[in-house]
Amino acid sequence: MTEISIPRPDDWHLHLRDGAMLEGVLPESARDFARAIIMPNLVPPVVTGADAAAYRERILRALPEGAAFEPLMTLYLTEDTDPDDVAAAHASGLVKAVKLYPAGATTNSASGVRDFDKVRPVLERMAEIGLPLCVHGEVTDPAVDIFDREAVFIDRVLDPVRRATPGLRVVMEHITTKDGVDYVRAQGDDMGATITTHHLIINRNHILVGGIKPHYYCLPVAKRESHRLALVAAAISGDGHFFLGTDSAPHPTDKKECACGCAGCFTATNTMPLLAHVFEAEGRLDRLAAFASLNGPAFYRLPVNPGTLTLVKTDTPTLWPAQIVTGAGPVTLFDPGFPVFWKVKG
Repeated sequence: MTEISIPRPDDWHLHLRDGAMLEGVLPESARDFARAIIMPNLVPPVVTGADAAAYRERILRALPEGAAFEPLMTLYLTEDTDPDDVAAAHASGLVKAVKLYPAGATTNSASGVRDFDKVRPVLERMAEIGLPLCVHGEVTDPAVDIFDREAVFIDRVLDPVRRATPGLRVVMEHITTKDGVDYVRAQGDDMGATITTHHLIINRNHILVGGIKPHYYCLPVAKRESHRLALVAAAISGDGHFFLGTDSAPHPTDKKECACGCAGCFTATNTMPLLAHVFEAEGRLDRLAAFASLNGPAFYRLPVNPGTLTLVKTDTPTLWPAQIVTGAGPVTLFDPGFPVFWKVKG
Protein backbone atom coordinates (compact mmCIF):
# COMPACT_ATOMS: atom_id res chain seq x y z
CA MET A 1 0.00 0.00 0.00
CA THR A 2 1.42 3.39 -0.99
CA GLU A 3 -1.51 5.63 -0.03
CA ILE A 4 -4.11 5.60 2.72
CA SER A 5 -6.93 8.02 3.54
CA ILE A 6 -8.56 8.17 6.97
CA PRO A 7 -11.10 10.51 8.56
CA ARG A 8 -9.26 13.60 9.75
CA PRO A 9 -7.66 12.55 13.03
CA ASP A 10 -7.91 14.05 16.52
CA ASP A 11 -5.31 14.39 19.26
CA TRP A 12 -6.81 13.43 22.61
CA HIS A 13 -3.90 14.77 24.70
CA LEU A 14 -2.06 17.91 23.62
CA HIS A 15 0.05 20.59 25.29
CA LEU A 16 -0.04 23.98 23.58
CA ARG A 17 1.35 26.13 26.42
CA ASP A 18 0.57 29.84 26.13
CA GLY A 19 1.86 33.12 24.73
CA ALA A 20 4.72 32.96 22.24
CA MET A 21 5.08 29.19 22.58
CA LEU A 22 1.38 28.67 21.81
CA GLU A 23 1.67 30.84 18.72
CA GLY A 24 4.71 28.89 17.54
CA VAL A 25 3.50 25.31 18.01
CA LEU A 26 -0.24 25.55 17.37
CA PRO A 27 0.12 25.51 13.54
CA GLU A 28 1.94 22.15 13.80
CA SER A 29 -1.12 20.49 15.35
CA ALA A 30 -3.74 22.42 13.35
CA ARG A 31 -2.16 21.24 10.09
CA ASP A 32 -3.14 17.57 10.54
CA PHE A 33 -5.63 17.39 13.42
CA ALA A 34 -9.22 18.56 13.48
CA ARG A 35 -9.59 18.66 17.27
CA ALA A 36 -7.48 18.20 20.37
CA ILE A 37 -8.02 17.79 24.09
CA ILE A 38 -6.00 20.71 25.46
CA MET A 39 -4.07 20.17 28.67
CA PRO A 40 -4.74 22.73 31.44
CA ASN A 41 -1.36 22.71 33.23
CA LEU A 42 -0.46 26.32 32.57
CA VAL A 43 1.01 28.63 35.19
CA PRO A 44 -1.39 29.42 36.78
CA PRO A 45 -3.46 26.36 35.82
CA VAL A 46 -6.83 26.40 34.01
CA VAL A 47 -9.04 25.70 37.03
CA THR A 48 -12.43 27.33 36.38
CA GLY A 49 -14.84 27.58 33.48
CA ALA A 50 -13.84 31.23 33.09
CA ASP A 51 -10.17 30.22 32.87
CA ALA A 52 -11.00 27.68 30.17
CA ALA A 53 -13.04 30.17 28.15
CA ALA A 54 -10.22 32.72 28.23
CA TYR A 55 -7.61 30.12 27.26
CA ARG A 56 -9.79 28.90 24.39
CA GLU A 57 -10.03 32.44 23.04
CA ARG A 58 -6.24 32.80 23.14
CA ILE A 59 -5.88 29.55 21.20
CA LEU A 60 -8.41 30.62 18.56
CA ARG A 61 -6.67 33.97 18.14
CA ALA A 62 -3.35 32.17 17.57
CA LEU A 63 -4.69 29.91 14.82
CA PRO A 64 -3.32 30.51 11.33
CA GLU A 65 -5.83 32.10 8.98
CA GLY A 66 -8.06 29.47 7.40
CA ALA A 67 -7.06 26.69 9.82
CA ALA A 68 -9.85 24.29 10.77
CA PHE A 69 -9.02 23.25 14.33
CA GLU A 70 -11.20 22.99 17.42
CA PRO A 71 -9.63 23.12 20.88
CA LEU A 72 -11.50 20.88 23.33
CA MET A 73 -11.00 22.42 26.74
CA THR A 74 -10.29 20.75 30.07
CA LEU A 75 -10.16 21.87 33.69
CA TYR A 76 -7.31 21.22 36.10
CA LEU A 77 -8.65 19.33 39.13
CA THR A 78 -7.58 20.78 42.48
CA GLU A 79 -8.71 20.09 46.01
CA ASP A 80 -10.67 23.38 45.85
CA THR A 81 -12.45 22.73 42.55
CA ASP A 82 -16.14 23.70 42.69
CA PRO A 83 -18.46 20.93 41.42
CA ASP A 84 -21.05 23.50 40.34
CA ASP A 85 -18.51 25.37 38.22
CA VAL A 86 -17.42 22.11 36.57
CA ALA A 87 -21.02 21.16 35.82
CA ALA A 88 -21.80 24.59 34.38
CA ALA A 89 -18.72 24.56 32.16
CA HIS A 90 -19.68 21.12 30.87
CA ALA A 91 -23.33 22.08 30.30
CA SER A 92 -22.25 25.07 28.23
CA GLY A 93 -20.34 22.77 25.88
CA LEU A 94 -17.03 24.44 26.73
CA VAL A 95 -15.34 21.74 28.80
CA LYS A 96 -14.98 18.15 27.58
CA ALA A 97 -12.99 16.65 30.47
CA VAL A 98 -11.33 17.32 33.82
CA LYS A 99 -7.65 16.51 34.29
CA LEU A 100 -6.26 14.82 37.39
CA TYR A 101 -2.59 15.39 38.13
CA PRO A 102 -1.26 13.76 41.28
CA ALA A 103 0.65 16.63 42.88
CA GLY A 104 4.24 16.70 41.67
CA ALA A 105 3.83 14.01 38.99
CA THR A 106 4.91 16.03 35.96
CA THR A 107 5.36 19.50 34.46
CA ASN A 108 3.36 22.20 36.29
CA SER A 109 1.56 19.70 38.53
CA ALA A 110 2.24 21.33 41.90
CA SER A 111 -1.42 22.33 42.20
CA GLY A 112 -2.59 18.74 41.73
CA VAL A 113 -4.36 16.39 44.11
CA ARG A 114 -2.83 15.00 47.30
CA ASP A 115 -5.96 14.04 49.25
CA PHE A 116 -8.44 12.23 47.01
CA ASP A 117 -11.20 12.47 49.60
CA LYS A 118 -11.25 16.23 49.00
CA VAL A 119 -12.13 15.81 45.31
CA ARG A 120 -14.77 13.13 45.81
CA PRO A 121 -17.72 15.60 45.44
CA VAL A 122 -16.34 16.72 42.08
CA LEU A 123 -15.86 13.15 40.86
CA GLU A 124 -19.37 12.20 41.93
CA ARG A 125 -20.85 15.16 40.05
CA MET A 126 -18.80 14.22 36.97
CA ALA A 127 -20.19 10.70 37.12
CA GLU A 128 -23.71 12.11 37.24
CA ILE A 129 -23.25 14.30 34.17
CA GLY A 130 -21.02 11.95 32.15
CA LEU A 131 -17.97 14.22 32.10
CA PRO A 132 -14.73 12.21 31.64
CA LEU A 133 -11.83 12.34 34.04
CA CYS A 134 -8.42 12.28 32.35
CA VAL A 135 -5.73 10.97 34.68
CA HIS A 136 -1.97 11.23 34.71
CA GLY A 137 -1.44 7.71 35.95
CA GLU A 138 1.57 7.79 38.24
CA VAL A 139 1.98 7.85 41.99
CA THR A 140 4.43 10.36 43.40
CA ASP A 141 5.51 8.39 46.46
CA PRO A 142 9.33 8.76 46.52
CA ALA A 143 9.60 5.18 47.77
CA VAL A 144 8.18 3.86 44.48
CA ASP A 145 10.64 3.38 41.63
CA ILE A 146 9.91 5.66 38.68
CA PHE A 147 9.51 2.65 36.37
CA ASP A 148 6.83 1.17 38.67
CA ARG A 149 4.75 4.27 39.29
CA GLU A 150 2.11 3.56 36.65
CA ALA A 151 1.42 0.02 37.86
CA VAL A 152 1.27 1.17 41.47
CA PHE A 153 -1.09 4.02 40.51
CA ILE A 154 -3.58 1.52 39.10
CA ASP A 155 -3.66 -0.43 42.35
CA ARG A 156 -3.47 2.43 44.85
CA VAL A 157 -5.44 5.19 43.14
CA LEU A 158 -7.20 4.43 39.87
CA ASP A 159 -9.05 1.25 40.73
CA PRO A 160 -10.15 2.48 44.21
CA VAL A 161 -11.39 5.79 42.73
CA ARG A 162 -13.38 4.00 40.03
CA ARG A 163 -14.88 1.54 42.52
CA ALA A 164 -15.87 4.39 44.84
CA THR A 165 -17.43 6.41 42.00
CA PRO A 166 -19.69 4.16 39.89
CA GLY A 167 -20.37 5.57 36.45
CA LEU A 168 -17.29 7.80 36.36
CA ARG A 169 -15.86 7.79 32.84
CA VAL A 170 -12.07 7.72 32.92
CA VAL A 171 -9.26 8.09 30.39
CA MET A 172 -5.92 6.77 31.57
CA GLU A 173 -3.63 9.00 29.59
CA HIS A 174 -0.32 8.13 27.93
CA ILE A 175 -0.19 4.57 29.22
CA THR A 176 3.32 3.12 29.11
CA THR A 177 3.08 -0.41 30.50
CA LYS A 178 1.57 -3.81 29.81
CA ASP A 179 -0.05 -3.37 33.23
CA GLY A 180 -1.92 -0.33 31.91
CA VAL A 181 -2.93 -2.09 28.70
CA ASP A 182 -4.22 -5.15 30.54
CA TYR A 183 -6.14 -3.11 33.10
CA VAL A 184 -7.87 -0.90 30.52
CA ARG A 185 -8.66 -3.80 28.19
CA ALA A 186 -10.46 -5.61 31.03
CA GLN A 187 -12.80 -2.67 31.75
CA GLY A 188 -16.13 -1.65 30.26
CA ASP A 189 -16.91 1.20 27.89
CA ASP A 190 -16.56 3.78 30.68
CA MET A 191 -12.76 3.35 30.52
CA GLY A 192 -10.39 4.46 27.79
CA ALA A 193 -6.68 5.05 27.34
CA THR A 194 -4.50 7.22 25.15
CA ILE A 195 -1.19 6.08 23.72
CA THR A 196 1.47 8.50 22.53
CA THR A 197 3.42 8.38 19.31
CA HIS A 198 6.79 8.31 21.06
CA HIS A 199 5.89 5.49 23.44
CA LEU A 200 5.10 3.33 20.40
CA ILE A 201 8.66 3.94 19.15
CA ILE A 202 11.12 4.24 22.05
CA ASN A 203 11.92 2.22 25.14
CA ARG A 204 14.10 3.18 28.07
CA ASN A 205 17.27 2.02 26.29
CA HIS A 206 16.76 4.74 23.71
CA ILE A 207 17.00 7.34 26.48
CA LEU A 208 20.04 5.95 28.27
CA VAL A 209 22.23 3.75 26.07
CA GLY A 210 25.18 5.46 24.42
CA GLY A 211 24.61 8.71 26.32
CA ILE A 212 21.58 10.46 27.74
CA LYS A 213 19.10 11.57 25.03
CA PRO A 214 17.21 14.51 26.58
CA HIS A 215 14.68 14.73 23.74
CA TYR A 216 13.49 11.20 24.51
CA TYR A 217 12.92 12.03 28.18
CA CYS A 218 9.22 12.30 29.04
CA LEU A 219 6.83 11.54 31.87
CA PRO A 220 5.69 8.89 32.25
CA VAL A 221 9.16 7.74 31.27
CA ALA A 222 9.49 5.08 28.55
CA LYS A 223 9.70 1.55 29.95
CA ARG A 224 11.15 -1.83 28.89
CA GLU A 225 10.81 -3.14 25.33
CA SER A 226 8.18 -5.66 26.48
CA HIS A 227 5.96 -2.76 27.54
CA ARG A 228 6.49 -0.92 24.23
CA LEU A 229 5.42 -4.04 22.36
CA ALA A 230 2.28 -4.26 24.50
CA LEU A 231 1.45 -0.65 23.58
CA VAL A 232 1.94 -1.37 19.88
CA ALA A 233 -0.32 -4.42 20.12
CA ALA A 234 -3.02 -2.33 21.81
CA ALA A 235 -2.78 0.50 19.28
CA ILE A 236 -3.03 -1.76 16.22
CA SER A 237 -5.73 -3.99 17.73
CA GLY A 238 -8.66 -1.79 16.75
CA ASP A 239 -9.95 -2.15 20.35
CA GLY A 240 -12.11 0.88 21.11
CA HIS A 241 -10.51 1.35 24.53
CA PHE A 242 -7.34 2.74 22.90
CA PHE A 243 -6.88 5.95 20.91
CA LEU A 244 -4.25 8.52 20.01
CA GLY A 245 -3.14 11.16 22.46
CA THR A 246 0.24 12.48 21.40
CA ASP A 247 1.12 14.23 24.66
CA SER A 248 3.14 16.47 22.35
CA ALA A 249 4.86 18.70 24.88
CA PRO A 250 6.97 21.63 23.66
CA HIS A 251 9.86 23.00 25.68
CA PRO A 252 12.58 25.36 24.46
CA THR A 253 15.58 23.29 23.45
CA ASP A 254 17.82 24.88 26.09
CA LYS A 255 15.35 23.75 28.78
CA LYS A 256 15.68 20.15 27.56
CA GLU A 257 19.45 20.17 27.08
CA CYS A 258 20.52 21.20 30.58
CA ALA A 259 21.47 19.77 33.96
CA CYS A 260 17.82 19.21 34.94
CA GLY A 261 15.99 18.93 31.65
CA CYS A 262 12.22 19.24 31.22
CA ALA A 263 10.09 16.19 30.49
CA GLY A 264 8.28 16.00 27.17
CA CYS A 265 8.59 14.97 23.53
CA PHE A 266 7.41 17.31 20.76
CA THR A 267 5.69 15.18 18.11
CA ALA A 268 2.93 17.37 16.70
CA THR A 269 4.71 17.90 13.38
CA ASN A 270 5.42 14.30 12.40
CA THR A 271 2.99 12.11 14.37
CA MET A 272 0.85 10.92 11.48
CA PRO A 273 3.74 9.72 9.25
CA LEU A 274 5.33 8.05 12.28
CA LEU A 275 2.08 6.23 13.04
CA ALA A 276 1.81 5.09 9.43
CA HIS A 277 5.32 3.66 9.75
CA VAL A 278 4.48 1.81 12.98
CA PHE A 279 1.19 0.42 11.70
CA GLU A 280 2.67 -0.62 8.35
CA ALA A 281 5.51 -2.44 10.10
CA GLU A 282 2.87 -4.50 11.91
CA GLY A 283 0.83 -5.09 8.75
CA ARG A 284 -2.12 -3.16 10.21
CA LEU A 285 -2.50 0.05 8.23
CA ASP A 286 -6.17 -0.92 7.96
CA ARG A 287 -6.53 -0.14 11.68
CA LEU A 288 -4.85 3.26 11.69
CA ALA A 289 -8.21 4.98 11.26
CA ALA A 290 -9.64 3.27 14.34
CA PHE A 291 -6.74 4.41 16.51
CA ALA A 292 -6.35 7.96 15.17
CA SER A 293 -9.83 8.89 13.94
CA LEU A 294 -12.66 6.71 15.29
CA ASN A 295 -12.11 5.36 18.81
CA GLY A 296 -11.52 8.74 20.46
CA PRO A 297 -14.70 10.40 19.17
CA ALA A 298 -16.67 7.31 20.19
CA PHE A 299 -15.40 7.52 23.77
CA TYR A 300 -15.96 11.28 24.02
CA ARG A 301 -19.40 10.95 22.38
CA LEU A 302 -18.51 13.27 19.53
CA PRO A 303 -19.01 12.82 15.78
CA VAL A 304 -16.23 11.56 13.56
CA ASN A 305 -14.66 14.39 11.59
CA PRO A 306 -16.12 14.81 8.09
CA GLY A 307 -12.84 15.58 6.30
CA THR A 308 -10.03 13.18 5.42
CA LEU A 309 -6.27 13.05 5.78
CA THR A 310 -4.23 11.17 3.20
CA LEU A 311 -0.80 9.67 3.81
CA VAL A 312 1.43 8.64 0.92
CA LYS A 313 4.53 6.44 0.87
CA THR A 314 7.51 7.78 -1.04
CA ASP A 315 10.77 6.35 -2.35
CA THR A 316 12.90 8.73 -0.32
CA PRO A 317 12.84 9.45 3.41
CA THR A 318 10.61 12.27 4.57
CA LEU A 319 12.53 15.20 6.00
CA TRP A 320 11.30 17.48 8.77
CA PRO A 321 13.01 20.47 10.35
CA ALA A 322 15.17 19.56 13.31
CA GLN A 323 13.57 22.42 15.26
CA ILE A 324 10.41 24.51 15.20
CA VAL A 325 11.09 28.22 15.61
CA THR A 326 8.92 29.95 18.22
CA GLY A 327 9.02 33.31 19.99
CA ALA A 328 9.80 31.38 23.18
CA GLY A 329 12.87 29.75 21.63
CA PRO A 330 13.45 26.82 19.27
CA VAL A 331 11.69 23.52 20.03
CA THR A 332 13.43 20.30 18.97
CA LEU A 333 11.24 17.88 17.02
CA PHE A 334 11.09 14.22 18.05
CA ASP A 335 13.47 12.17 15.89
CA PRO A 336 12.51 8.48 15.73
CA GLY A 337 16.06 7.44 14.89
CA PHE A 338 15.15 5.69 11.63
CA PRO A 339 14.09 6.81 8.14
CA VAL A 340 10.36 7.33 7.58
CA PHE A 341 8.94 7.04 4.07
CA TRP A 342 5.44 8.32 4.79
CA LYS A 343 4.20 11.89 4.57
CA VAL A 344 0.89 13.73 4.73
CA LYS A 345 -0.39 14.51 1.25
CA GLY A 346 -1.30 18.06 0.31
